[in-house]
Order: sequence, then C-alpha cells, then structure tokens
Amino acid sequence: MKISGVDIRPGNIIEYEGGLWKAVKIQHTQPGKGGAYMQVELKNLIDGRKNNVRFRSAETVEKVRLDTRDYQFLFADDEMLTFMDKENYEQISLSKDMLGDAAAFLQDGMDVMLELYEEKPISVQLPDHVEAEIVEADAVVKGQTASSSYKPAILDNGVRVMVPPHISAGTRIIVDVYAQEYVKKAD
Repeated sequence: MKISGVDIRPGNIIEYEGGLWKAVKIQHTQPGKGGAYMQVELKNLIDGRKNNVRFRSAETVEKVRLDTRDYQFLFADDEMLTFMDKENYEQISLSKDMLGDAAAFLQDGMDVMLELYEEKPISVQLPDHVEAEIVEADAVVKGQTASSSYKPAILDNGVRVMVPPHISAGTRIIVDVYAQEYVKKAD
C-alpha cells in the first residue's frame, strides 16, 4: 500500500531502497522557506543499520504489512535456534543473532511470535517479561537497605542484572527481557 512520505508513523514498516525498514522516530518540519518534510529515523530489519531520511509530501513509499505467527521454542544447537509452528508443527531454525541479547532468556517450550515477510522470518518477539532464578547475589552491606540501592546478581541463564538488596540467591524474579532489568519478585 502506497502512502505519502509525511504520513509515516513510528512502528511503520516501509520498503525503501530495496530493503525493509522500520520507522523508529519521526519529526515533522516546516521550514520558513520551502516545503514541509518529514525527518524519519529508519532501522533496517535485516541487518540493523540505521538511516535518517527526509520525505517530502509529494513522495510516496510502500508501506509493508508483516505476517505474524505463533511459534514455540524447542531447543538451541550451537548458533542455531529451533522453533515449531503451533498450527502445522513445521520446524524452522534461525540464527541466534536474530534475537541478540534476548536469546539468553529463551526457555524450553516458550511461546514466541515470529514476524514474516513473504514467508521469510524477519524478527522474533519474546514475551516482555520472563521468570528466572537468582543463582548468585552479592551480600547486603549493612546500612545499605535504607537507600534505594541495587546490587548485582547473576540469573540461571548467565545474565547479570541489578536487584534490590532484599533479593538473595535462590529467589525467583520477573525480568524485563529487552531492558534486562529486575521488575518484581515472582509469586
């Protein structure tokens, strides 16, 4: 679907210079001299490059719609991750690089969302929050509990997060997958 360059909104996926780009930030500018334009920060969905582009109202771009499907994580093998389509049980293997740092939070049987463009996987979306166990946490320094200070802790998946002083080893917590931050203590 073709849209005007000034109608681009954050989160839109567009086809630009032969690649798939996601609009991250936009700024509408109307200079005193000349026509208005939309300054758009784009992120390439394939290789992660960023680009700043100006679109005038007369320009049109192709807005792309991605298909999303529910998949289940099965297992990791060296640098590859295997997922299963929950509808037809077909398996697909993807590189760990596609998930970046979030790959450490994958758990066996976890439900994920794959975004596909022309049946080709573009990205993998994990749940925003996952439950993990603290395997190692620094001891509390006396007098430190009065202030809102945090201490380093290591999760069962090897990721290092900052946690409140009352959290100790063996405690299960909820972690934000993408920010890699402590959210709350698990019930």
